[in-house]
Amino acid sequence: MPVFKDTDHMYEVLGKLFTKLLEDETVNKKFYDENINVQFVINDPDGEIWLLHGTDKPELFLGKRDEEGDVIMWLAGDDCHNFWLQKLKLPVALAKRKIKAKGPMSKILGMLPLLKPAYEAYPAICEEYGLPT
Repeated sequence: MPVFKDTDHMYEVLGKLFTKLLEDETVNKKFYDENINVQFVINDPDGEIWLLHGTDKPELFLGKRDEEGDVIMWLAGDDCHNFWLQKLKLPVALAKRKIKAKGPMSKILGMLPLLKPAYEAYPAICEEYGLPT
């Protein structure tokens, strides 16, 4: 059985996580300076999560858009969950094709160290929603 019971549940949990991440001033500035839109295409459950450059600061968008991201990452909901728990490392996931990606991955790989606030926040978010850690 998938970790997220449906798309709305996934949006609620991951939306909270990405909101916390973008509230971090260092992450916010670095992402904004990269000037990219990142699109996560998730299956099981199906949904899309976007980190957008925005007009004056990064923005989070949950759902489909009529455009394509500068960076697109395809992954399963359970793999997304495990990534944020640090049970799945991005370079390994890319090599094993658990995460498929398109776009300037050097920018994304360079931002991995900035994900610390999300890694720290996710276990508590999981606990709040009764998700396995």
